[in-house]
Amino acid sequence: MSRPVPYLAVAVLLLSIIFAVSPWFSSNFAGYSPDQFPSTETFWPVQPAGWAFGIWGLIYLWLIVGAAWGLWKAPHDPHWQKMRRPLAISLFLGCFWIAAANASPVWATVMILVMAVTAIMAMLRAGDQDPWWQLRPVALYAGWLTAATGVGTGVVLGGYEVLSHQAAALVMLVVVLIASLSVQALRPGVWAYPAAIIWALSGVIAANWPSQNWPVIGIAALGIFLLGWRAVSGAKAA
Repeated sequence: MSRPVPYLAVAVLLLSIIFAVSPWFSSNFAGYSPDQFPSTETFWPVQPAGWAFGIWGLIYLWLIVGAAWGLWKAPHDPHWQKMRRPLAISLFLGCFWIAAANASPVWATVMILVMAVTAIMAMLRAGDQDPWWQLRPVALYAGWLTAATGVGTGVVLGGYEVLSHQAAALVMLVVVLIASLSVQALRPGVWAYPAAIIWALSGVIAANWPSQNWPVIGIAALGIFLLGWRAVSGAKAA
């Protein structure tokens, strides 16, 4: 008797591939530009340096390889299936995110919030049997989306003059830190999640270093320390 077709596993692989190639069909994205907002400011302290966005290449590749491995080795595994449902939603939205970011920062922020929540759900549901192919690529993805949600919200708050750019950066960095530490506490041994956020915070420090914006640099550095310390502690306890 033939086994049922692993539709969900196939869908996640296809969505991972489409997500990865989506930048080719729209302008590449390395942060919002000032002309997308009514504010006349040209620098957002909350936004990482452009090079930090290069992590997307690793995320795309790892998600594709992980999805392919899962389709091959665990097409019907219940732990994979539980993870695949929210991951598929996140990836589906991700296929359209760059186009949304170039068209409407507000809608892009709403989309990336949903992407982050569903990616975190996928990470929390993932099993530990295949960490390099199931858990860690999704955790890296979820971590970067956690940071990106804070960045996007901070840019929108400053760009539409709800808060000053400096206040928006400080508020959203604190929010990201609280949210990421809370999520990290649920899976303390998963280093890929905090690693992505640490990478984003490093980009924030690099972007603010020339202007010596010490409040922003200080919060970002504190976040790096706390996330790194808890990651090391979690790894030792695992």
